[in-house]
Amino acid sequence: MIENIEAYTQQVARQARAAAYELALVTGQQKNDWLLHSAGRIREDAAALMQENAKDIERAPEFGLTPAATDRLRLTEDRIEGMARGLEEVAALPDPIGEVIDSSVRPNGLVVTRVRNPLGVVFFIYESRPNVTADAAALCVKSSNAVILRGGKEAFHSNIALYRLLAGTLEEVGLPPHAVQLVETTDRAAVGHFLRERENIDVTIPRGGKSLIERVVSEATMPVIKHFDGVCHVYVDRAADLQMARSILLNSKCQRTGVCNAAESLLVHADVAEAFLKDAGAELVAAGVEIRGDERTRQYVAEAKPATEDDYRTEYLGMTISAKVVDNLDEAIAHINRYGSHHTDAIITSDLPAATRFSTAVDSAAVMVNASTRFNDGGQLGLGAEIGISTDKFHARGPCGLRELTCYKYIVQGSGQIRE
Repeated sequence: MIENIEAYTQQVARQARAAAYELALVTGQQKNDWLLHSAGRIREDAAALMQENAKDIERAPEFGLTPAATDRLRLTEDRIEGMARGLEEVAALPDPIGEVIDSSVRPNGLVVTRVRNPLGVVFFIYESRPNVTADAAALCVKSSNAVILRGGKEAFHSNIALYRLLAGTLEEVGLPPHAVQLVETTDRAAVGHFLRERENIDVTIPRGGKSLIERVVSEATMPVIKHFDGVCHVYVDRAADLQMARSILLNSKCQRTGVCNAAESLLVHADVAEAFLKDAGAELVAAGVEIRGDERTRQYVAEAKPATEDDYRTEYLGMTISAKVVDNLDEAIAHINRYGSHHTDAIITSDLPAATRFSTAVDSAAVMVNASTRFNDGGQLGLGAEIGISTDKFHARGPCGLRELTCYKYIVQGSGQIRE
C-alpha cells in the first residue's frame, strides 16, 4: 500500500522525465526489438494473463459494469493474440522520430529543417480495456515518449500483469527501465497529483467516460488530448444502395456496442424512409436493438419508442439507437453538426456530389462514405494501433498513432552567419 500518494506521484513523474531524455537517443532497432520481444512474451504468458483477468471479471458486478463494459474488460485467447500482433504491427511501422518534415535554404545560406521529435512524457488515463495497456505502451515507446499508465480499478489485476511483462523486457534491449510505468494504486487522489506535474508531464490523454474527461480537463495543468463522446451517425441518403445501407448500419451499431465508434443515431432521407426502415428496423429489432425515433420513423417501425431531444445527444454504448427521418441532405448535415460529438459519421450514397458535400460540411474527426463507422480505428486505418480517438482540433484529431504523439523542432544549420 502506498502511504504518501503525493510523494509517489512525484517520483514516478521524475522517473518518466529522466526516461524521456534517454529515449530521445535510443535507436529505432532497440525500440523494435522491445516490441517484438514483448509480443513473444505476451503469447508465452497468455494463460497467466487470462488468470489475472479472471479476477477482474469476477469483480465486474461490484463496479456496476454493464454487459458491454464487461465484454470490453475480458481477455480471450484471440484478444491476447491481437495484442501481440498489434505490437508487431507497430514495430513494422516507420519510426517517426527524426523524420524531416520540410527543409529550405534561406538567401543568407542558412539551412532550415523541421524535424519530428517526441512529445516527451505522456500521462495516459484509461478505463476497462486491458489491451489498451499494450497499445499505449507500444505507441509511446516507438515514438520515443515515456508513458505513465493509469488504468481503471476494474482492470487492475490485468493491467498489473501486462505492465510487469512489458516493463520486464525494457532493459533487455537497452531501453530505460522507467520508459513505461503503471500507477500501482487505485486511489483517485493520485490522478489529481499527476495532473499538477506540469514540469515533468508534457501531455495528458484521458480515454474513458465523460465524467473522467471532464475531471481531467478541469484539473490538468498541462495540455490534454481528448474526446468526450462518440455520438456517431449513419445517414442513409436518397441515392443509397439500401441493401448496403442495412449491412453498414447493422455493423456500425451491433458489431461491438460498447465502443466509441459504434453508431448511436440513424438518419434516413424521406424519399427512401419507408423502403429502408421497414427492413432495417426489423433487422435492428431482431438483433435486440431498441429504436427511439421521431414520428415518421415510428410510422414505419411499430416497435420504435418516441425519441426525446436528449436521445439525439446520447452515447448509449449499448443496444439502443436514436432515429430520425430527414427531408434532405442539408437537414442531415445540420442535425449531425448540432447533436453529434464530432467523432465519426457516415453517409451511404451513390451520389458523388452528395458524398462530397457531406464529407466537407460534417465537422467530425472522421467521415465515412459507404463504410461502417467502426473503421475509425488506428489499426483499421493503418496506424498500427491508437492511444485514443481525439475530437479536438489541436494538437491531433482522429485516431492518435505514432505521428500524433510527436511534435517538431527547427534545426538551423549555418556557416558563421550573424544577424544584421
